Amino acid sequence: MTVPWSSIRGVDSSVVVHQLKETGYDPTIFYIRIGMEDKDGYIDCPAEEDIEMTSYIAKKYGCKMEIVSLHEEYWENVVSYTIDAVKRGLTPNPDMMCNKLIKFGCFERKWGHEFDKIATGHYATTTEMNGKVYLSTAADKVKDQTYFLGQVDYLQISRLMFPIGRLQKSEVREIAVREGLPSALRKDSQGICFLGKINYNDFIRRYLGDRPGKIVNYETGEKIGTHNGYWFHTIGQRKGLGLSGGPWFVVKKDIGRNIIYVSNGYDPETQYGKIINLQGFSFITEDPWGNFQDEKEISFKIRHTPEFTSGKLRKIGDIYRIESEDKIQGIAAGQFGVIYDKECKLCLGSGMIIDEA
Repeated sequence: MTVPWSSIRGVDSSVVVHQLKETGYDPTIFYIRIGMEDKDGYIDCPAEEDIEMTSYIAKKYGCKMEIVSLHEEYWENVVSYTIDAVKRGLTPNPDMMCNKLIKFGCFERKWGHEFDKIATGHYATTTEMNGKVYLSTAADKVKDQTYFLGQVDYLQISRLMFPIGRLQKSEVREIAVREGLPSALRKDSQGICFLGKINYNDFIRRYLGDRPGKIVNYETGEKIGTHNGYWFHTIGQRKGLGLSGGPWFVVKKDIGRNIIYVSNGYDPETQYGKIINLQGFSFITEDPWGNFQDEKEISFKIRHTPEFTSGKLRKIGDIYRIESEDKIQGIAAGQFGVIYDKECKLCLGSGMIIDEA
């Protein structure tokens, strides 16, 4: 069996190759160059060091290696999505779109379909039930990355392998040190890949510019400051507001009037909610309840965190509604609500958060 593999950027990906070879696979390593390109040139992940490291791993394990580019597809599918979402006042999730549309989308159509399986360094697992494959959580609950995979579909998950999903991060590091892999002590990557070393606000400013507006106290209606554009701010944001007498939290945005509303205090009630409406919800494998009608007990996440929250899932027309048992901080339209079974094991599907009706 041959296994294409998307990229080597750190210790996780390097150990994936080791694990595959140890279990008898002969993987082909694909280094995917993704980033964005415009009139000013490429804004890319730090590719040269990565390619050098990937080449070393390929030689060490006797693997075929290919360097391929999905720059154009990344711009069309991920960067444009991000800019459009921010412009509409939403909080985008480019990492989820990259997994769905690029790493397991465009890559699959161009190269991956020639292979039996695609292996990746995500902390996740798969579970087979009733002859079907389900996305399931990793052994390391802190590193679990199923949230970022919540938008994949069944064809994608049925072809994916997660060789390190049943390992703790500490075990992955130990393997890398023991095998002398150059990425053994490399720090985990942070942030959105296509930004490279560019500041997020600088990236947004490049495409949307500045648009000065008012910062208003949500409780009193008093103007207490100014901002450079609603697109620089997201619900739940605390830092970067430039206000004294804080802490202040962004609790609402008026897109039409370009107003940011904030609440004061270390734990203002206005930054919490219990109702989360999801648009465009889809199950990854299938509806596990057969035909979703009545409310179901679930666990869920609205961001990448180790913790799950318990709640109930209801369907109201085309909208799936999460009713959380606990108050949830920073419910931001544009982000994704990812649904799990109540045992926090199976990742069932996801939908985009919309403002409460």
